Amino acid sequence: MVDFILKTVHGYFSYAVLFTVLTMLELIFVKEGHRAGSRARGLMIWLAYIPASVLIYRTLYALWDFVGIKPIVKLPLLQSLGWTGPFAVAIAAVAGLLVADFLYYWYHRIQHRFLWRFHAVHHSIRDLNAVNSYHHVSESLFSGLLVALPTTLIVVDYGETIPILVFATSLQAIYLHSPTRLTLGPLRAIFGDNAFHRIHHSVEPAHFDKNFGVFTTFWDRAFGTAHFPNPGEWPEVGLATIKPPADLAEWLDLPLRYREDCATDNASVGLSI
Repeated sequence: MVDFILKTVHGYFSYAVLFTVLTMLELIFVKEGHRAGSRARGLMIWLAYIPASVLIYRTLYALWDFVGIKPIVKLPLLQSLGWTGPFAVAIAAVAGLLVADFLYYWYHRIQHRFLWRFHAVHHSIRDLNAVNSYHHVSESLFSGLLVALPTTLIVVDYGETIPILVFATSLQAIYLHSPTRLTLGPLRAIFGDNAFHRIHHSVEPAHFDKNFGVFTTFWDRAFGTAHFPNPGEWPEVGLATIKPPADLAEWLDLPLRYREDCATDNASVGLSI
């Protein structure tokens, strides 16, 4: 119980820092109008999401330990080859990020094909910003099983060696949803940014099932799902057939109210609510 409380408090603090930094950038480098109501609603949902997510992840990792499965690679491969020092650690961390993003890329594609009713909660958001970028709590379970646990088996925990990298990658994951004029420009050829990910949330059919990666754009380019935005391309986002949750109750039960029909809405299946 103490560990759960500490993890939850740490989660609240970490997200508070991330949201503060990105909201300041959104307000200083304005791309879209400021909508305080959406941020308040987003905060309400994050307050519930964080402890629920911590509980799910703690349960999954406890189960992993219970069945006796340990990480295959405890230390960076470069160390086993005699490479040590900051350079080796940096290379191992980047390699770990690439592997984790590869797993997330395919998990994200699975969400759009088989888990859309849950992932649609995230895509339903029409006033997309750093705070208002929540997911349904069920996604913690799916990502824990399909991304987090496999990652712990095959890559080093770079968070133990480069804590600042954890903050930077967490910041990037939320920044992808931020409506700020600050983009990565030419660096988008390597790293994902908000303009690139905006395409993924677009209501325009030409953008459906594009730009699944988070850390890097490499996997989208490798598997033919990349759409690099043209200068000034900033589409409307959301889903045509579903409204974003108005409160906690709608956030929780939205997947239950989901039903398939012949429509297509940024996925291989449709929504009608």
